[in-house]
Amino acid sequence: MAVRLRRRRAAGCEAWKGVRAGNAAWLAPWESGDPEHGGGITFRRWVQRQRRDETEGTGVVLLIEFQMRIVGQISLGGIVYGAMRTGVVGYWVSQDATGRGIAPMAVAMLADWELHDQAGPHLHRLEIAVMPHNERSLRVVAKLGAHREGLRAGYMYVHGGWRDHLTFSLLADDAPEGFA
Repeated sequence: MAVRLRRRRAAGCEAWKGVRAGNAAWLAPWESGDPEHGGGITFRRWVQRQRRDETEGTGVVLLIEFQMRIVGQISLGGIVYGAMRTGVVGYWVSQDATGRGIAPMAVAMLADWELHDQAGPHLHRLEIAVMPHNERSLRVVAKLGAHREGLRAGYMYVHGGWRDHLTFSLLADDAPEGFA
């Protein structure tokens, strides 16, 4: 499968914006936001925050490419080091790219980098939170063999309200040779 994860470059920003804008309605039911309705930030400021998080080792946002075309995004955030060594994975894939195994492969590739790669953060545990009615993401975690941990009530502000999420985890010990 020709899935690739890469960091955003200035040259790819317009292509990413186009994919995101073209999928606004598709992504709306899963769109997280600020419950305080604080002022939005510019795209440039958002990219600056990503770069800061990368530098500090607290998060990374990567583009998902399929057949040399941007089809989505995957992120690792909320990284905690020390005794926990954990992080939270989030992702989206464009509507025209669904049903091809791209999201599970992207999560597997990110997990391999996060958990096993010498250049990665060497985490032990990854968490994926999925709204209970998001059947596509439930299939992603099932394909990866993620551990179902339970329901978190009011876990995240999504699509205008606090939404429950099912949480799943991937542990480094689950796939010593890698998930991909």
